[in-house]
Amino acid sequence: MNINENAKQEFNFFVALIPLVLMIAAMGTTVVWLGQDPHIPLIFGTASAAVVAMIHGYKWDDIEKMMFKGIRLALPAIVIIMLVGLIIGSWIGGGIVATMIYYGLALISPALFLVTIVLLCAIVSLSIGSSWSTMATVGVAGMGIGLSMEIPAAMIAGAVISGSYFGDKMSPMSDTTNLAAGLTNTDLFVHIKHMFYTTVPGLVIALIAFFILGRQFGGSGATSGEVTSMMEALKENFIISPWLLLVPLAMILGIVIFKMSAIPALIVGIVLGFLCHLFVQGGDLGAAVGALQSGYVIETDNQMINDLFNNGGLQGMMFTVSMTVVAMTFAGILEYSGMLKSIMAQIIKVAKGTFGMVGSTIVAAFTTNATCSEQYISVVVPSRMFLRTYIEKNLHSKNLSRSLEDGGTLTSVFIPWNTCGVYIYGVLGVAAWEYAPFAILNFTVPVIALILAATGIGIEKITDEEKDSFIRKYYSDDTDEEAIDPV
Repeated sequence: MNINENAKQEFNFFVALIPLVLMIAAMGTTVVWLGQDPHIPLIFGTASAAVVAMIHGYKWDDIEKMMFKGIRLALPAIVIIMLVGLIIGSWIGGGIVATMIYYGLALISPALFLVTIVLLCAIVSLSIGSSWSTMATVGVAGMGIGLSMEIPAAMIAGAVISGSYFGDKMSPMSDTTNLAAGLTNTDLFVHIKHMFYTTVPGLVIALIAFFILGRQFGGSGATSGEVTSMMEALKENFIISPWLLLVPLAMILGIVIFKMSAIPALIVGIVLGFLCHLFVQGGDLGAAVGALQSGYVIETDNQMINDLFNNGGLQGMMFTVSMTVVAMTFAGILEYSGMLKSIMAQIIKVAKGTFGMVGSTIVAAFTTNATCSEQYISVVVPSRMFLRTYIEKNLHSKNLSRSLEDGGTLTSVFIPWNTCGVYIYGVLGVAAWEYAPFAILNFTVPVIALILAATGIGIEKITDEEKDSFIRKYYSDDTDEEAIDPV
C-alpha cells in the first residue's frame, strides 16, 4: 500500500508549501549571507516538514518511517558516491590522473587556445569527476595563459566552465551525476548514455563557437611557462606513461563490452588504480590504503599540483553523503506525508505532455538553484517531486535524471549567489554576469533538451507493464513494514 493513500485528507497546496518555503529561506540565509554549508538549513526544513505533518495528524513514529524510507531511496547513490571517492584516490595515487593531465597539457596551442582549454578541462573533469577541482587547477592555469594572449577574462572563464561542466556531467565519478541517477532509480551508465543526446551536441556547439571566437587571438604571443612548469612538476612527482591510460580504457570496455553495471565497473577501476599505485608509482602499501581512505597527499613547489592532487578518498565524499542523507529525510517527509503530492498536483495542471514535464523539471531545477543557492539541492528536491509523475506518464526515469542535470547541474553557474557562482568568482576572478554569455555549454544544453522534448527525439517511453513494475518496486511498502496512518 502506498503511504500517501493512508492519509485522511490531502494537504492544502499552500500548507504543503510551508516546509519548502521555510527551507528555502533558511538556505538563502545560511549559504548566501552566513557563508555556511547547506546541511543545517535542510535539517531545519526536515523539522518544519515534521511539524506540519504532525499538525496534519501524523504520529512521530510515522514521520520517522517517512524519513527512513527517503534515506533508503538514496542508498544506491550513496554506495556509488563512496566508491567514487575510492577510485579518485587510487587513480591519483596510481598516476592515472597525472598521465591524463600531462598529455592534455601537451595539446595546448596559442592559435586554438579556447578550444584546447575546453577540451583539456573536459578531459580532467571526466577523469576526476569534479568541475570545481578542474577549475581551481587547470582553470586557473588557463586564465593565466589566456590573459597573456590578451584574451578577455570572461571569454576564458566561459571556456573553462564549459569544459569543466561537460566532464563533471558525463563522468561516472561525479557526485551530481551519481545523485541524479541514484535518486531517480536509474542505472548510472544508462543515465550517462542518455545525456549524450543533449550534452554532446552542446559541447560541439561550444567548440565551434570558441573556435570562431578564438581565431582573432591566433597571432597573440603567449608564454608557456605555466604549462611547462606544471608538466615538469607532473614528471617529477609521477611516472607518466601512456600505458596508464589502459586503466580507464579497461573500465570503459568493461561497461561497453561486458555490460558491467556501475558498482562492479568502479571496483575494477579501484583495484587497477590501487595496483598502479603500488607497482607503477612505487608507493608503499600504507600510502596506497591511505589514499583510498583519506585521499592522496602530496606536497610540491607547484601549488596547482598540490590543489589538484590532494584529493579523493572515502572521507572526501562524506560531505556529499551526509548532505544526501539529510536532504532525503526532508524529501521523505514531503513525499510520504502527501505534501509533495499536493504540490505536484498544481504543477501537473501546467505541465502537459512530454514537453511540459521536461520544461517544468528544468524550470524547477533552475528555480531551486536560485532560491536554495546550491546545485545539489537542485537535483535532490525536483527528483522526488517529479519521479512518480514521469513514470505515471510512461516516461522512462532516465528522461528525468537527464533533465535534472540539464536544468540543475549546468545552470548553477549562472546564479551569482549560488555556491557555484560564488566559487567560480573566487577561483577565476570573473563574476557570473560577465562569463554567462560565454558559458556556452551551460545555456545551450537546456535549450537542446527542450527541443528534444518538443520533437520527441531522444525521449524514451516505457510500457504499462514496466510502469506498474516500477511503481510496485519503489512505491509500495514492504510487507513487513507497518502502514503509516495519521492519528
